[in-house]
Formats: sequence, C-alpha cells, structure tokens
Amino acid sequence: MSLELASTVSFATPSKSTLQQWQQWPTVGSADLDFMFFDVYTSQLRSPEGQYQVGNDLSPHPVALAITYERNISKKHLLKETKKQWEHLGYNTNQSSEWLVRLGNIYPDVALGDQLVYITDGLSGAFVYIQKDGLTQWRGEITDEALNDAFLAIWLSPNTEYPKHRQQLIGLN
Repeated sequence: MSLELASTVSFATPSKSTLQQWQQWPTVGSADLDFMFFDVYTSQLRSPEGQYQVGNDLSPHPVALAITYERNISKKHLLKETKKQWEHLGYNTNQSSEWLVRLGNIYPDVALGDQLVYITDGLSGAFVYIQKDGLTQWRGEITDEALNDAFLAIWLSPNTEYPKHRQQLIGLN
C-alpha cells in the first residue's frame, strides 16, 4: 500500500497512531445502503473496544466510519447528499453551508470499490481515501467538534433518515 500525504494537511488530532490503528479495531457493526435496485455503499463502524456507546454525544470515544462505494459517485453528488442529510437532521443552513465548503476540499470523486474513511478521536477527525488499488491518501482534517458530530450524525443520530442502517452500524441488530 502506498501513501500520499498532502503537505497542507496537519494531523495534530486525532493522533497519528489513532489514524494508523483504526484498521485493527474490532467492527461494531456494518450495513448496506441500497437505493431502489442500486447498491450504493457498504458502511462499517469500528472502535478500539468493538463497541459503540449510545448516548447524547454521538462521538464519545474514538470511532472509524469506513464507507466502501459500490458505484461511481462524484464529489458534487456526495456534497449534495450530505447537505440533504443535514437538512433532514435540522442543522442550521448557514452553518452547514460553511461545513460543505470545508468538505468540498476533502471529498474526492469516488469509484466502485473505493473507500472513504472518517477516523475520529471523539472531538476531531480526519478523512482517509483508499482507492480499490490500495493507494491511500490523507484527504483532510476536521478540527471543529460541531462538524465532527454533524458528519457522524448522518449515520449515528437517532434521527437519521436510515434508522435500520444506524442500528446495524452500532451493533443493535
């Protein structure tokens, strides 16, 4: 596996060891997202202890959310869907617009078999993009705890658009 590091990205937190160890963490749960007859992605939640602590705080401890895409999806479409999910969850439009600009600098265009992983220590996080050929690239860091939680809320909030998906991810069924 080769690794590309973007020189403009700083990884003060989460720690570099957290960013490197997530693949050894036990799986909490996994779920497939399908739309009509189309497979969209498979998601997997991992944590150092293999458990997710359900509570008011969506990220009370380190977790890694790995999304393996089952089709090609443009960065533009990923941003559109992120916006749609935040609207569903009731996030402030002005705030989410700022977050979308930030994510626009991080999200890649993804292809079938690629994986986008968000690794968080519970306060901040980083995105890692793993192409199907194994090429790994650090995409960017999230240091804003509100954005960290908002991103995870798409999958982990009790108010998510896909509650069965959430239950599978957090190991409830």
